[in-house]
Amino acid sequence: MTLISPRKRNTKEDQKRGISTMALATVWTHCVPLTIILAAACLMNTAHCQAVQAENVEVLEGGTAHISCRLQDYDGSIVVIQNPRRQTLFFNGTRALKDDRFQMVLFTPRLVRIALTNVSVSDEGGYFCQLYTDSTHHQVATLSVLVPPETPTVEVKQEAVEGGEAELTCVSPRSKPAATLRWMRNGREIQGVVSQQDNGKTFSVSSTIRIPVERKDNGAALNCEALHPALSGQKKIRHYRLDVYFAPTARIVPPSGILREGDSLSLTCSITGNPLPRNILWSRINDTLPERADINGPVLQISRLSQSHNGTYLCQAQNNFGRAADQYTLLVYENVSVPTTVPTTTPTQPITSHPTTSILLSPGYAPKPKDPGAVVETHSAVPYAVIGGVLALLVFTVICVLIVTIWCSVRQKGSYRTQEPILAWY
Repeated sequence: MTLISPRKRNTKEDQKRGISTMALATVWTHCVPLTIILAAACLMNTAHCQAVQAENVEVLEGGTAHISCRLQDYDGSIVVIQNPRRQTLFFNGTRALKDDRFQMVLFTPRLVRIALTNVSVSDEGGYFCQLYTDSTHHQVATLSVLVPPETPTVEVKQEAVEGGEAELTCVSPRSKPAATLRWMRNGREIQGVVSQQDNGKTFSVSSTIRIPVERKDNGAALNCEALHPALSGQKKIRHYRLDVYFAPTARIVPPSGILREGDSLSLTCSITGNPLPRNILWSRINDTLPERADINGPVLQISRLSQSHNGTYLCQAQNNFGRAADQYTLLVYENVSVPTTVPTTTPTQPITSHPTTSILLSPGYAPKPKDPGAVVETHSAVPYAVIGGVLALLVFTVICVLIVTIWCSVRQKGSYRTQEPILAWY
C-alpha cells in the first residue's frame, strides 16, 4: 500500500486551483474590456442598440391616429402595445382590449402599426411599444390631440345706447391649444381684454371690448375671429351687427299743391328710432279728428275736404328711449268759378267803347287777399278781353272809313247841283 504524503496531495490540489485561477484571470482579462467597449459603443450610438423605436403622432380630434413601432433584429419575440393607462392593446398582433376603435394595420419583423379612429382628447398620452427578449425593450409613442375651435359666439354684456358704450364679449368655449381671438372693424383690429380658462385638457377663451357708440353706428359690422394651429391658416369668423338704441324722430310729409273743397288729403308720418315705435298717434290740436279721417299706421287720409277740416294736425311716436312729434297746418280753400263773356256786335251798330269782361263769383264769396287761386283765375280771363278789344277796334275803324267815304261822296254831288243854273243863263 503506497501512502501519499499530505504535502504532495496538497501540491496537486494547489496546481488545480492554480489552473482554475489562471483561467479565470484570462477570461477576466479578455472579457471585461470587451464588455466595457460594447457598453461604450452603445452609449455613443444609442439608436443602434435599441431593439424597438416609436414615433410621436399629432392628430385632430375626431380623426384617425396611426401609431408605429419599428423593430430591429426581430427574432420572433413577444411584442406588446399598451395605452397610456398601461392596458394591453395588442399581444403579438392579437387585440387584447375590447375597443373596436383600435385596429392592427401592419405586423412585420420590421414594423408594427395600429390605427385608432375617432380620436378624442381622452386618448392623448404615451403609447408603449415593448419587445420581450432576454431583456425587455420598450419605447413610448406620444399621441397629441388638437382640438380646433368652433365659430365663436358674441355675448352682449351692456346694451349700446346713443351717447354711451357698448360692451361685447367674444367666446371660444373649447380648443386645444387655446385659440387666439381678435375683434375687427373695417379691417382694423380692436384691442380687447383676453381671459383664458383651463378645462382639463381643453381651454375656453374670451375677449371683451368696450366701444363708444352714436346713432350713426347702428348696424355697423364687427367681426370676431378665432385663429388656431389646427385650422391651417384659416379663421373661424362670427359676424355681428352693432345694435344701437336711440330716441325716435318724426316728420310729416306734406302734400303738394293747393287743397280745395272736395279734394282728398293724405299725410304720411315718417318715423325713425331704435327700436322703431309701433304705435303712431294722430290728433288735431284743440279739436277732434274729422269723422271722415282714416288712420292706417303712419298714414292719415281725409276724403272730400271742407273748410271745417282746417286746423293743425299732430303726429306723435315714442319708444323706451324718448318721444318725438311733428305737426302740419291744413288750409282748405273754396272752389272758384270763372266763366268769361264777350259781347257780340252787329255791322250796323257802331262801337264806341272797348268790351268788358265780367267775372261771376259764387254767392256769398268774399275773395281773400292771400288766396292764390283767385289770382290765377282772374289772370286767366285776360286773353279773351284783349281779343275782343282788337276785334272791336277793327270794326270801328272800318265803319269810320265808310262814313268818311259816304260824306265825301255826298258833298261832291251837292257842288255839281249848285253850278247848273249859272251855265244855263249864259
